[in-house]
Parts: sequence; C-alpha cells; structure tokens
Amino acid sequence: MDGIPERAKSCESGCTIRGMDGSFGISIDRGGRLSLSEQIADGIRAAIREGRLPPGARLPSWNDLATQLGVARGTVRSAYESLADGQFVIAAGAAGTRVAKRPPTSRIVPEPAKGKESFGPFPGGATSPLPFQLGVPATDLFPAALWSRKLAQAARDAIAVPTGYPDAAGEPGLRAEIAGYLAVARGLACRPAQVFVTQGYAGAFSLVMRMIRAHGSKAWVEDPGYPFARTALGWSGVEAVGVPVDRDGLDVAAGIAKAPDVAFALVTAGQQAPLGHTMSLERRHALLDWAAGRRWIVEDDFLGELQLVRRAAPALASMDARRVLHIGSFSKTMSPSLRMGFLVVPMDLVDAATQVAGTLEPAPPPVVQMALESFLHEGHYLRHLRRMKRAYAERREAVMGALAARSFACEASGLSVRLPLADGVDDGALAREAMAVGLSPVPLSPWFVSDAMRCSGLLLGVTNVPVDRATAHVNALLDVLARRGVRP
Repeated sequence: MDGIPERAKSCESGCTIRGMDGSFGISIDRGGRLSLSEQIADGIRAAIREGRLPPGARLPSWNDLATQLGVARGTVRSAYESLADGQFVIAAGAAGTRVAKRPPTSRIVPEPAKGKESFGPFPGGATSPLPFQLGVPATDLFPAALWSRKLAQAARDAIAVPTGYPDAAGEPGLRAEIAGYLAVARGLACRPAQVFVTQGYAGAFSLVMRMIRAHGSKAWVEDPGYPFARTALGWSGVEAVGVPVDRDGLDVAAGIAKAPDVAFALVTAGQQAPLGHTMSLERRHALLDWAAGRRWIVEDDFLGELQLVRRAAPALASMDARRVLHIGSFSKTMSPSLRMGFLVVPMDLVDAATQVAGTLEPAPPPVVQMALESFLHEGHYLRHLRRMKRAYAERREAVMGALAARSFACEASGLSVRLPLADGVDDGALAREAMAVGLSPVPLSPWFVSDAMRCSGLLLGVTNVPVDRATAHVNALLDVLARRGVRP
C-alpha cells in the first residue's frame, strides 16, 4: 500500500502513472472516521501536492483502482468527482482522468513567536507590556473578572437582537454614555449624535482626515510631539509643520509666523505629549481665535482624564464646539486590545462624519460596545479611573525617587518620567539595549520635528512599574546607561 509510483517521461503529453501496486500509496482504514471515498481522495490529493503525481498524469480507471484497493467502483467514482470539484484532476471522458496543472507549492513552516517589529526610530517591543513602556495601562489594575462578565452578558444580549447591519456611527447607548462622561469629566457638553465610536485613535484620526478633506493641505503639529501622528498625517497627504511647545502649550504666535496658511492644527491640550504640560487659558484663547471661522483644531485628548496632580483641565472643545474636533480613546485607560476610541464633531460636521463612517470607517463590533456601555453606565469606569490615578501617582513618585537616589535629575511628564541625557547621547541605541534586558523606555529625540530643538533623553512610562519593583527596574536601566558611559 505504500509503494512509490514509477514516473514515465513527458507526463505533460499524457503518460499514465502507476505505483508499484497501482494504489499511489493510498491506505484504507475501514474503521476510520472518514468515508472510503474521502480517504481515497485525500490520498490522491497528497500525492499531487507532494509531486508524486505530476501535472498531466493519467489516473487509473474506476474499475482498476477499485480492484486494487478492494472497494466498490462507485466509491472510486465519488473520490474522483470530489477531486474534479476541487480542480485537482480533469475528467476527459474516454481520454481518462488526468492530474490538472497547478502552481508550484511549498511546505509552510510555522514562524517562531516573536515580538513586535521596530517602528521607525523606536525599538520593537514585546507582545506584552514591559516596565517603562508608554501608552499601555497597568495590566495588574485591569478589572478582568468584571470585564469578562460584561462581555459575556453583552454577547448574550446581542444574540437576542434581530440580525441587521449595526449603526456605523456606534451603538446609540454607548454614544449617549460617552456624551454623559465627557460632560462630567471633561466639561464638554455635546449631543450623542455628535459622538462617533471608532476603531481606536487611528480610526478617529482617519475619520477626521477624510471628513475635512485634509489631503494636500498643511497642518500645525507640536514640536516636540507624537511622532506617529506626523506619520499618519504623511499617509493622509498632509504636510506637517512643527510649531514650538513650551510650558503653556503650542506657541500660536510662532505658528502664525512660520506657516500662516495651514488648514488645521493638531494639539494635545490636556496633557502635552511628551512634556506633560497643560495648555494655558491664554494659549487656548489664542488658538481658538486663530481657528475662528476658517480653520479646524483637532484635539487629541492624550491622557487628559489621567491628570495625576490635580483635576484635569476642561477639554479644548468645551470652549468652542464649532471649530474643534475632539478625539478620545479607551486604550490607555482600559486596554489597547479593545481598539475603542471616539470622536466628537461640531454639529455642522455630523452629516459628513455619518457618511464617512457609513462607507469607510464603521464602528467596532457591537458586542464590545455594549459591554463598554454597561461598564460606563454602572459607574465602573469612573471608579477604575480613580483607582488608576492613585496607583500611577504612587508609581511615578517611586520611579522619580529611585532616580534621585542615584543622583539622576528627572521630571514628571504625565504618566511618564522624563530622563534628560547629555547632547550627543544616542537615546535610540540606549532604548534598544534596555529592551535586551526586559525594559522598554522610549527615546525622546524622535519626538522633535526641528533638529535645532532636538534633545536626547528617555521617557519612562510608570504604569507597569509597581512600587515594590521601581528601584530594581531603575537600577537595571541605569546599569545599561553606565555601560555606555552615561552618568549623572
């Protein structure tokens, strides 16, 4: 039963391939789970894939193969019909059944598990959060059991809903809950119709770019500012113009002097990324006056609700509901794996946003939205935020204390600690070396747009640095710096 076929030359012209026993190595298990015809078809398919039956090879007649295998003629016929349906063979009547031509195949070898690849100047990270990693909430603070119950209940509720296309703008209940949360936490009064649930920050950003037809325009971006936002602008066909940032936020006067003809500004007014400063009231008024009637402001509420020292300042959109588009996300408060974000648009843009969402940027699956709606409605989200803020404040103090104990100067920066380095120090190389020992600091220099302003440093996220491990993690990082000759 396991003989190897003897191949004749010029099979493409129609040779007949016969094994030493005429069975192509097919084995029959009469007590097996598969029917006899399925076993025969599987055996011939394997012979074709492995090259033991080349294209053009003629298969035995139904009678011949049935006799060889000791099965009924109809069983072989059924196997051949299955092979023909799958385009493995071609039935040519009196000319017999022949192996069809197929593209060459290669055996697929599973790739070993690996971490995320590097992105531009940033080193690749592990698939799970590491100490000092930015942009991820604390894994040990996530209410996993409660969230699992919410997901399970939402799945049961979703089954009872009549089948149909979900609202591309998001589930009405969740949009109403987000609007209520924004009124309480961010001082932003809006209608549920202005809220669009998106596939995380990226989905909201893409929706904005399409909605305001940004392609071919220019935009102010903060310098320093979020590097991936500049990358996203580039993919959207927008030229990013860096505008200096100081402790008061974006320098509007400098932006007007440098590039007065931009179509919109992208800002992190609540907590500037990466410096952590809140935009002053004077700068807010200046920015809104600049935008009045002619330009847009895209507000990335980067950690705005996670102000650790005092109550978060109101959202910029709360001061002008006509020119500001407000982007928020649950990635840094709940989990990045949810891919849940939202966009609040002025009333004049609701129709445009509805059309874009309905055709190109629909909301995430309803089940996750329904679970989040219940989580918000029952007050779990606000309680979760309070717990996180207390823990993050303690963790940030622990990291800063450990650095001070080793005589390293540092500065609090939102949910991270900024560790300045001397000019000329390659912070990207240091970040890559730290990754090798299980740490994930982020280099500061790539956040700058202008070479003249560029500074070297490391951003140390504090969310996944428990207080009792802060000193050990800091010492491990400083050992990496010491090996490169970096000292206080």
